[in-house]
Amino acid sequence: MIRTIVVVGMLLLGAGAVMAQQEIAVKQDNLMRAQAKSLYGVIQKTVKGEIPYDQKAIDNAIAQLEQTVPTIPTVFATNPKEDVVNSTYGSSQKIWQNKADFDSKVPPVAKAIADVKGTIKDGASLKVAYESINSKCTDCHETYRLKLK
Repeated sequence: MIRTIVVVGMLLLGAGAVMAQQEIAVKQDNLMRAQAKSLYGVIQKTVKGEIPYDQKAIDNAIAQLEQTVPTIPTVFATNPKEDVVNSTYGSSQKIWQNKADFDSKVPPVAKAIADVKGTIKDGASLKVAYESINSKCTDCHETYRLKLK
């Protein structure tokens, strides 16, 4: 009886650890998805002419990026050691092997956002802003993001 209780307890503990790891991975994935929605779903689509220019939407996208980009090092402080189930992209283990380099990629993105904030008034200035921000995002994605599918 005691052996059964110990085994069940160990299984529950293991299941809890797996769920906690998945929770961390989901939090990281949600952060990146929210930023992608702003950068690619609003700004890039506007630059490409896929959606009409909407100053309020652009300003909201920039504000969202400005608020969330600095949180990247904190959200990625813990290595979940697994990817979100059925996700297209995941985090490379290189993040936690070279955390200082990963964290150093964030300030240039935040600076690019700060530099363009308030300067976007039309499609042409939006394109310049998008290219500036996206080039800094890509610096990190090339090393630390994995395509899973």
